[in-house]
Order: sequence, then structure tokens, then C-alpha cells
Amino acid sequence: MNYGDEIFGIAGTKNVTVISRAETFTVMGMIKKLKEYGVPAGFSTPELEMLEFLADETELFILLTDEPVEDFRRTIVFLKDTCIDTEKRLMLVGTKRELDYVMQYFPEKYLVNWFDRPMVLPDILEAVRRYIADEQVEARKKSILIVDDDSTYMLTIRDWLLPKYRVAMVTSGLQAIQWLAKNTADLILLDYEMPVTPGPQVLEMLKSELSTSTIPVMFLTGKGDKESIVKVLSLKPADYLLKTIDRDGLNEKLDAFFQRKRF
Repeated sequence: MNYGDEIFGIAGTKNVTVISRAETFTVMGMIKKLKEYGVPAGFSTPELEMLEFLADETELFILLTDEPVEDFRRTIVFLKDTCIDTEKRLMLVGTKRELDYVMQYFPEKYLVNWFDRPMVLPDILEAVRRYIADEQVEARKKSILIVDDDSTYMLTIRDWLLPKYRVAMVTSGLQAIQWLAKNTADLILLDYEMPVTPGPQVLEMLKSELSTSTIPVMFLTGKGDKESIVKVLSLKPADYLLKTIDRDGLNEKLDAFFQRKRF
């Protein structure tokens, strides 16, 4: 593989932070190569103060562990929370025992790759290239936020939509507001009937904020009678979806919605 500029010279490349106990020759060589290939990259120790400072600008963490791996526990927990909250990803360089320790805390879906030591730099560079390319394809997909207190139903809907869309899920209106403070959505699927803060109140909150006022909202409702539907439509959502809708019906409805938005 020729690791020339044509591989990494990708517009919109994400920031990478390499985490290691020390700025070794190997670590700095990796960062230098990433920068040469157009990838914004930097170094951090495992100390939380430094990681917290860099976390907002980082999309991919590369963690180099060593013994005793137990010393990395606080770092691993911080990275786990950060990846879950903001959809970031981790690559790990370490032994199989270190990997097993990390995976006690870290959800598998957020681990992009694992590399045994001694690390082979071209393999890591190729993995970063693939990650960036995949992220660019993913970024072109429309983003949908599902807001529903029924986690089982949300997971079903998410699985139906994932092949075509980027999907995030929250279980309350407050979580939706918090998520939207850091992320964007092209469409919100909002449960009409939720405890504490029902869908109509959440919609009112969204419309009252400049940053979220123009995001289209479709209500999810379990009631299909005329009176209920009239009540839902009186709130002027982009549309409504009955919760009895099937996979094909849901995708057809959303495909048609985004098609109309193009014109």
C-alpha cells in the first residue's frame, strides 16, 4: 500500500488524538505521518484533565495501553462515557490481556480496531483511512433523532432505519434538548404520549429555541382514530406516523419526506 497524500487528503477529515503515557519516538512518528496525510492529529497523556480539554475536538481516539493496564481504568471509563455521549470512536493498541481488560468497561460498538503490540504503523494508518472514508459516507446520510420512552420500540425503529439513515435515540424530551445542544438532526421522530414531558410540550420547547425551531418533527402515535389524528395535526408537525407502521411503510414515508425536502 502506498500511503501517499491521495489516500488521506480527504475534505472534512476528523481530528485524531493519540493517547500514551509518553511521547515516544513511535507515537510522535504516528502523529507526524497522520498530519502529513492530511489528518489533524495530536497527543495526550491518559490524564483526565488533558483528555477533557481535547475531547470536544476529537472524533477518533487511539489508545496505547501498557502494563499495568489497570492504571488506565479512569481513562477507559472517561473514553467510554465520551464515546457514548457524543458518538466518537476508539482504536486500541495493546496486548490481548489489555484488550480484555478494556472491554470490561468499553462497549464493543465504539471500538473500531484493536492492534496487538508491537504495532505496525502502516496497518494503523490504513485503519484510520478506512475509518475516515466510512465516516464520510455515513455523514452524507440524513440524521434522525428518535424520542420515545419505549426503548424496545425505539430499537426496532432504529434497526429498520439504519441501512439508510444515521439514527440517534433518547428516552425523554429533556434528553432530546441536551442531545440537540451538541448534535444536529434532519428529522425528529417524537412520541406523542410520554410521561413527565409529553410530545406536544417537547415540540413547543423545540420551536421556542432558535437552534431547533426549524427541525422537522413527526409525531409517533399509537392512536389512529379521527379525533386523535386531528388533535395531533393541530400542532402542525411535519407529519405523523402510527406506531403500527411496518418497516417498508416507514422507509417509504421517510424517503418521500426527504425527497420533497430536496425541491
